[in-house]
Amino acid sequence: MNKVALFIKHRALPGKRDEVRRIWEQHLKPRVVANHAHEAYFYCYDDNDPDTICVFQQYVDLASSQEFLEAPWYAAYLNEVSPFLAGQPEISLATPVWVKGAVV
Repeated sequence: MNKVALFIKHRALPGKRDEVRRIWEQHLKPRVVANHAHEAYFYCYDDNDPDTICVFQQYVDLASSQEFLEAPWYAAYLNEVSPFLAGQPEISLATPVWVKGAVV
């Protein structure tokens, strides 16, 4: 099975980026920490846009990424965070071919 990487860009409503992070920390962060299928996860603030969040995730495989998004608690996260987002996220799916310090 191939590993899968996701690059995600969220745009928060003006001045609401920290609120989006608070909701992410409440709902997703503990589940990411506990999820062994997440081999890497970076939650980043864009230095050039005060309303943008960039996320990089690497999963052991595509099925694991889909299972994470289909979990019943994920809908609660989306329901709470959506009012603070300026639309749908930009999502790019990629296949890692080389990772420093890891086996691909």
